[in-house]
Amino acid sequence: MMYLELFTTFFFIGMLNIGGGYAMLSLIQNEVVIVHGWLSETTFTDIVAISQMTPGPIGINSATYTGYQAIANTGASEFMSILGAFTATFAVVLPSFIIVLLLCKVYEKWRNHYMFQGVMAGLKPATLGLIGTAMLTLATPENFIDWKSFVICIAAFLALYFKKAGVFTIIGLGALVGLLVY
Repeated sequence: MMYLELFTTFFFIGMLNIGGGYAMLSLIQNEVVIVHGWLSETTFTDIVAISQMTPGPIGINSATYTGYQAIANTGASEFMSILGAFTATFAVVLPSFIIVLLLCKVYEKWRNHYMFQGVMAGLKPATLGLIGTAMLTLATPENFIDWKSFVICIAAFLALYFKKAGVFTIIGLGALVGLLVY
């Protein structure tokens, strides 16, 4: 039964996802922490951090780790927890796969139509809103422990925005500063 709940929850999240993984995080957080209570807020924050550090899309990585942890928290075996990870990952990807298949069929016919262009223009602000919600959801005391964390975050942003520093440079320097400061 838990696998069916995982599948339907992440299939629903995958259906509503517009804008990528960061936009998906607020939906995942709401479903797995608040609605179902499968994870604590702290565990979810840890999952997001791990998802950011591992290769691949953050939304899919979060679904994978969440599926694993939700089943593991029930006391299930390692194999059953891996099955939970697979279930959540498959469910969150399946709607996008289906939609892309359908869109490929009709894109050539409708790409120059004014209504299609209007829908695409309307999705841009919706995507920005979902990403902003994810940012606000993750800006918790667990992520910004004290003023030093906030200063490191601002310094990373300034280096990225004004100095055009590379992402890997910022991650490496952020890790080094974090090790030295904490």
